[in-house]
Amino acid sequence: MTLRGGQISLRAVEPEDVERIYAWENDPAVWTVSGTTEPFSREQIRRFVERQLEGGDLFRTGQLRLMIETRESSAEPQPARTVGTVDLFEYDPLHGRAGLGILIYGEENLRRGYARDAIETLCRYAREQLRMHQIWCCIGADNEASLRLFRSLGFAEVGTKRDWLWSPEGYRDEILFQKILD
Repeated sequence: MTLRGGQISLRAVEPEDVERIYAWENDPAVWTVSGTTEPFSREQIRRFVERQLEGGDLFRTGQLRLMIETRESSAEPQPARTVGTVDLFEYDPLHGRAGLGILIYGEENLRRGYARDAIETLCRYAREQLRMHQIWCCIGADNEASLRLFRSLGFAEVGTKRDWLWSPEGYRDEILFQKILD
C-alpha cells in the first residue's frame, strides 16, 4: 500500500525497515514523546514488522504503522528517503476513531513540511478508506512546534492533562487534540 501526498508517500512497513525502526525506537531523544521507558530488542521489532506484514493489523491489533518517504519532484530528482513514521493506534471501529502518532527523524528532515503532508494524507485515508469519524492525539504542552502544526491542521484542543508527563525537569502538562474528519 502506498498513499501519495504532495511531497511524501506513506507506505507499508517492509522487512528492510527493521534496522531503521530499531534505531529510531531506541533513540532516547525520541522517548520523551513516545512514552518509551526501555529499549526494544531487534527481535521485538522484527515481530512487530511481521505483524504489520500479515495485513489487517489495524482491525486485529488496533495499530497501523506507515513509513514516511520523500517523493521525487520534477525540479529536484532525488531518490526517495525514509524520514519517519506515522501511526494510527487504539483504533476503535465502533466509534470510528483512533489516536495518531508521528515521528520525523533527524534534524535535517524537520521544518520541511513532511509532517504536515503525512498527517493530511493519513487523515484523508482514514476518512475516505477507513470511514473513520475522528482522530485524536496528545502533545506535550512544551512542544510548541507540534502544537502549532496540529492547530494549523484543524485539530481542536479539547483538554489538558495536568502534570501528566514526567521528565527529569519535572512534571508537565499534555494537551489532548481531536479532529472530526466528516
